[in-house]
Amino acid sequence: MTIEYTGRLDDETVFDTTRQSVAEEAGLAEAQPDREYTPLTVEIGAEQVIEGMEEGLIGLEAGDTETLTIPPEKAYGEPSEEHVQEFETAELREMLGGQTPEEGSYLEAQNGSQGEVVHVDEEIVRVDFNPRLAGETLTFDVEIIEVN
Repeated sequence: MTIEYTGRLDDETVFDTTRQSVAEEAGLAEAQPDREYTPLTVEIGAEQVIEGMEEGLIGLEAGDTETLTIPPEKAYGEPSEEHVQEFETAELREMLGGQTPEEGSYLEAQNGSQGEVVHVDEEIVRVDFNPRLAGETLTFDVEIIEVN
């Protein structure tokens, strides 16, 4: 099926959308200039979207609009200490070509996951690889464009 959607957090912050106008309004288009905002085609059952969205799309027809509220356990889960990794500062500095990461900056792991640097001192750098939306209840306004 092909859908348009806008995803919001509890405080109404738009974190993702398929609509160009919404992306521009929310400042997302500026932050991701290479991204194209176009309808998303989803194959139900193929785990291409979070569990709660997939469940919410089942049974919808072309032309339907729906608001899906998805708790963390059906979205990105709860944040976990297991996803916070420690590195030796000297070792990480070497891997980064001599640079010391700053708190608040992001690093990409070899598997492609993004982590936020949450602590830096002379000995240890802690990087939080929890999904950015872990612990959040997500609300999606969904419009079904086509069911194939």
